[in-house]
Amino acid sequence: MRFAASVEYEGTNFCGWQRQPEVNSIQKEIENSLSQIIQTNIKIQGAGRTDTGVHALGQVFHFDTDIDRPTHSLIKGTNSFLPDTIRIKWIKKVSDEFHARFSATSREYQYLLNNSSINSSIWSNHCGWTFYKLDSKLLKTASKKFEGSHDFSAFRSSECQAKSPIRLVKKITVEQFNNFYLFTINADGFLHHQIRNMIATIINVAKKEISVDYIDTLFQKKDRSLTPATFSPNGLYLTNIKYDKIWGFPDKLNTLNIFKA
Repeated sequence: MRFAASVEYEGTNFCGWQRQPEVNSIQKEIENSLSQIIQTNIKIQGAGRTDTGVHALGQVFHFDTDIDRPTHSLIKGTNSFLPDTIRIKWIKKVSDEFHARFSATSREYQYLLNNSSINSSIWSNHCGWTFYKLDSKLLKTASKKFEGSHDFSAFRSSECQAKSPIRLVKKITVEQFNNFYLFTINADGFLHHQIRNMIATIINVAKKEISVDYIDTLFQKKDRSLTPATFSPNGLYLTNIKYDKIWGFPDKLNTLNIFKA
């Protein structure tokens, strides 16, 4: 039988989502904890990978097992073996047709940026930071340039394994809270480092190092070397993976904005 699950994690002290030899990963921690509870070797399949230092409020994964357990027991038991920085939020039994990665209809990330002269000791692992003075109007205008279907070759990592660089960014919103900016980016999918390279470019526009129209040039040139250096992973959060309603998953949206109803 197959189970789907959602997990929240603080990624500072992990090498990322994917299990790797001799390093600590989110996948490794979850697989080890589930295996202890179910008393059999469990492998999980995530909806996507996150890099070192990247966090998640709503990563989704699935796993198969022949042993049936009540979902509330699986959640409580698995969390008891996990470190405090990883928490299973829900588990649901699904049909074998469900796949955490391939059944997803869209993905959403949020990026939290601290724009102040001195970085915060409290927030340093949980937000990106720039001390440059940013033009908020330019920042929002530059962000909107990324909406739509584009070839993101100039914004993908050299290690990206995706077959196509074309991605549809459905919507980008930018909210400002004093010296913090919260970006919410919804797309059909993302390339390796795409969002961090987008944020770096938006910041360079907002500090008036490059023009808004330069983003069009980057789309046309398709050359990663022309794009600003990849920005910090600290402020990046995988917030929501969307699926068809037929799966019956909780529809509450995860967000960094704790003041939003």
